Amino acid sequence: MKWQKKIFLVLIVICTVSFLLHHGGHFTWNMEAFHFGCSHQSPGTKPKHTNIVFLKTHKTASTTMQNILFRFGERNNLTVALPVQACGHQFCYPRSFSSHFVHMHTLRPNLITNHMRFNKTALQRLMPNDTIYITILREPASMFESLFTYYSRHCMSFRRVPNGSLEAFLSEPLRYYRPQEIESMYARNTLTFDLGGDKDRPSKDLTYAHNFVAEVEKVFSLVMISEYFDESLILLRHLLSWDLEDILYVKLNMRTESSKKRLSPGLPEKIRAWNSIDAYLYDYFNASFWVKLSELGLDCVAKEVQLLRQAQERLMRSCFGGKMPLPRPAAEIKNKDLRPWQPSDKVDIVGYDLPVNISHEAQEQCLKYIMPEISYTRILLHSQSLRHRRSYQNRPPQKSHTVQQHIRTTLPRHSQVHRSQPAPSVAQSLASGTESKSTPKQSEGTAKLGP
Repeated sequence: MKWQKKIFLVLIVICTVSFLLHHGGHFTWNMEAFHFGCSHQSPGTKPKHTNIVFLKTHKTASTTMQNILFRFGERNNLTVALPVQACGHQFCYPRSFSSHFVHMHTLRPNLITNHMRFNKTALQRLMPNDTIYITILREPASMFESLFTYYSRHCMSFRRVPNGSLEAFLSEPLRYYRPQEIESMYARNTLTFDLGGDKDRPSKDLTYAHNFVAEVEKVFSLVMISEYFDESLILLRHLLSWDLEDILYVKLNMRTESSKKRLSPGLPEKIRAWNSIDAYLYDYFNASFWVKLSELGLDCVAKEVQLLRQAQERLMRSCFGGKMPLPRPAAEIKNKDLRPWQPSDKVDIVGYDLPVNISHEAQEQCLKYIMPEISYTRILLHSQSLRHRRSYQNRPPQKSHTVQQHIRTTLPRHSQVHRSQPAPSVAQSLASGTESKSTPKQSEGTAKLGP
């Protein structure tokens, strides 16, 4: 009997090793994270938190973060709030967010991540009580250069500038800037505006900046920093009790180097002075960001960042035929759903195309990693609308029907995903279509972070 038990144990070991080798990428990575990452505070034993508001700010790597959340929502069969058709792919930005901007087929959501102007009161009515709020900031000088280049054909404050000169704008910004114009929010304190604040507060009003930062800190559990994106994801993973594989990503919505302008000496200081509230925000949360990293442990964060980057490289090579991908101009991408939106002929936004020689399984897995925001929003809305219709058709007949309201109900919703749940199949791609790029008019009132 003893030798039979030994043979049985040997077979168990062989089967286990074979299984791990077959699923090498993900399982090896998770075991490494357990042994070499922040194991003393590992979130692996907790259910994953799923009720999340991500305030998607402009030109901060937020599209890449949005893609992470879209994929997480699909894998865990969550409801992602998406805009009504009249709003395009944003929640009627730059108007202050309202639940009336949410498509009825995506109501009672777990996640919300498309561009909006933050409105705490409206979001708290829409989302569950245990929702975690997250956003991301970027260093003001590099961010403003990106905004100036990206919106040079859309923002009148930039269009007035002779020869599209950033230096000319910063030398006399009030000569070109009109605070009440549509899309003026791209020309001054854009982060402050996105967060629901007053972009036109005088730069000397430090009391307002201080109070605004305090309100942001009270609402948002994590303020990510674009320059330290990977480290931000490690903080996010521990905050939400996610696995490392939940934060895998491919960089999206990138400009070519030729589309970027080098800042001459003195310009960064002028940008910070013109965007003084944004600069105050960034400096404060950049400092608090490093406090959070230190609390988690800089060594273990560095190890998890290394694991993340190793896993990303394995992902990229499996998706692109064993090679690291080269971003392509939109015109060279064959799949129309993978072509990123081009803001103007002066800016080249690059994307990716999957090679034809990879397996169907790899295509299914990799497609969503490289899908631009507009295409993914459209496809996700389609899949959630189908799910909504199926659930409606399967309901038992009732004597009376209550009109669906665009506010949060008191019914409980699952806020956690247990790791034993199977992931749903990936939704099929739709035929390519055209999305409206027009921006609705700005609302007359000034939205506030708090009620």
